[in-house]
Amino acid sequence: MTRPISHDLPIAYSSEVAAAKARGSAIVALESTIITHGMPYPGNLDMARSVEAIIRDQGAVPATIAVIDGTLHIGLDAELLEALAQTRGAMKVSRADLAFAIAERRTGATTVAATMIAAARAGIRVFATGGIGGVHRKAEETFDISADLEELARTGVIVVCAGAKAILDIPKTLEVLETRGVPVVTYDSDIFPAFWSRDSGLKSPLMLNSPAAIANFQRMRDRLGIDGGMLIANPVPETSEIPRDEMEIYIARALDNADHDKIVGKAVTPYLLQSIFELTDGRSLETNIALVENNARLAAEIAVAMM
Repeated sequence: MTRPISHDLPIAYSSEVAAAKARGSAIVALESTIITHGMPYPGNLDMARSVEAIIRDQGAVPATIAVIDGTLHIGLDAELLEALAQTRGAMKVSRADLAFAIAERRTGATTVAATMIAAARAGIRVFATGGIGGVHRKAEETFDISADLEELARTGVIVVCAGAKAILDIPKTLEVLETRGVPVVTYDSDIFPAFWSRDSGLKSPLMLNSPAAIANFQRMRDRLGIDGGMLIANPVPETSEIPRDEMEIYIARALDNADHDKIVGKAVTPYLLQSIFELTDGRSLETNIALVENNARLAAEIAVAMM
């Protein structure tokens, strides 16, 4: 069951999340594009259930966020989660079109940016995802830069990820984050990760090695009145990674395919991920699931430490 929480906006909490808020329990936000656009049914549902279970095991409550028929849901009960996993044609909503999806009573899955907005609106401070968007390769020609970076600069949510997606220009992505004043912390490593790979070849701007230290860092930012989010880069488990040198071969081929097929705009990322899935014979998806689960675990530990 879900219940509305605002007379002004069509927003609803799941009963589990509403109870957690009433108790003052730790809550972790989760995006929904990985469900609708990341993999086919029923694998997407199995993954979503697994991630939510991991968060519960760490003593926090999962809040998967999505727009369903114009209502912004903060947390999905079992029936809604399964229905979303089987939905076809859902919008992929970011800051630019989140309000559009709600106003037009559409169904849309939330990206990193839209999930951050919804989480902040619901008072949720920690969000687990796979990898953030960023500056695309050849952005000096295409001007293709993800809205995720701007959202990190303005919205006060801790985002736990496995780094920027490796299909991006990671050095430029880090440069934009630095310019916008976003703290970039790698968990328990001084090397910034590259999504499927533990090593991007770049030194991490900051490093912390415990959820308590991350929570303390955020408390100090709050005390100083520093706005905006924080990025926590959590390297994929070593047993699940695909080494960077190997991944670069697959990424180069996928980018060539995208150029040949004239893929642009929002279609670029899902196209590249599907192409890489095919080139790696499914290994990239297995790694993706492992890193999302790993991020969910850390995000829950951080959320608990912040209580």
